[in-house]
Amino acid sequence: MRTLQIALTATAALCVAACSGTGPSGGPAKLLTLDGNPPLVIAHRGASGYLPEQTLEAYTKAIELGADVIEMDLVSTKDGVLIARHDPNLAISTDVAKHARFASRKKTIKVDGETQTGWFSNDFTLAEIKTLGGISTDAERPQEFNGKFKIVTFQEIIDFAKAKSRETGRTIAIYPETKNPTYFRDLGLPMEDKVVAAIDAAGWNSKTAPIYVQSFEPGSLKYMKAKGLKTKLIQLIDGDGIDMKTGAMTYAIPVDRPYEWTKAGDKRNFDVMVTPAGLAEIKTYADGIGPWKRYIVTIKGSIGPDGKPIDVNKDGKINDADATSVSPTTLIADAHKAGLFVHPFTFRNESRRLAADYNKDGKNEYAIYYKLGVDGVFTDFTDTAIAARTEYLKSLGR
Repeated sequence: MRTLQIALTATAALCVAACSGTGPSGGPAKLLTLDGNPPLVIAHRGASGYLPEQTLEAYTKAIELGADVIEMDLVSTKDGVLIARHDPNLAISTDVAKHARFASRKKTIKVDGETQTGWFSNDFTLAEIKTLGGISTDAERPQEFNGKFKIVTFQEIIDFAKAKSRETGRTIAIYPETKNPTYFRDLGLPMEDKVVAAIDAAGWNSKTAPIYVQSFEPGSLKYMKAKGLKTKLIQLIDGDGIDMKTGAMTYAIPVDRPYEWTKAGDKRNFDVMVTPAGLAEIKTYADGIGPWKRYIVTIKGSIGPDGKPIDVNKDGKINDADATSVSPTTLIADAHKAGLFVHPFTFRNESRRLAADYNKDGKNEYAIYYKLGVDGVFTDFTDTAIAARTEYLKSLGR
């Protein structure tokens, strides 16, 4: 529990007014977000903690739970249609393996330098993709909906978000990502022009439109901006894992650096983006950053005499539940100083993904990030993020 107290102490130092419950004049305390508004709850792939991700059913559930924004990854079909899947490899999130007619298309290739075996979206037409069903990508999550919900296109999501905004009377924003853009460009299936065209056709090509466009590859964002995209742009910042001894970020293919950097022989890792110089560079082409949350609050494990992490909860596995959080970095304040908003990813409820000092309650994790001034959170569990935000705002007299 001591580590959580340290983290909260550091948080308090950064947000004395925000954490006090009242402002200098006795009114509600000022929020530390870049624009002074409450942080957004961004439904990561929809309500993916409950239903197969990136399906209309998952997005509907997220909206019902109160999400401000629904998030999706875009990959391309063989006939050049943008669909919502997190990976080109359909084996990860669809029931393609159960479709005997596609058995011969299974293959082993490299995606962003990583060797993968499966079925790939670029080998399927949209009509074929529409015969597949989405599946849960986490064994701890409900499996009874596997195969029941279909894969949707980017255009279908745009139409859906507009319809839901009309139906609910509140603006539902969308948050598309150009996924593996170099991979698809090399296949002759570039996606950026199609993203820009769809946004133009939707009447959303402005900074105030209900859309955020994200990518791990700076070149993809820069290209779309050069092509006239005026929406809010977000540079994603990844990492592979955490060194349990030190709390330091570790890097490995394919999440060590933007793949375009790898192709160009640039051996820097994503961590250069979170330096003041890196943030200043991002500000030249983007409006915000989407860092892995460990760049803001990392974790450390207990190390045994043999130099290896200890399985504290004795479940036979070493994971976040065997670690505790440490004092936050200054990334949020640094990004805000550069004029960039901060949307960290990804917040989840499973106990194996929560540091021990959060006491198996995801709301305790959100509380720290909200108090630090994040502008939004990517979450698989919209309801938990909303509940934590409600408690946080109430503590400020809002």
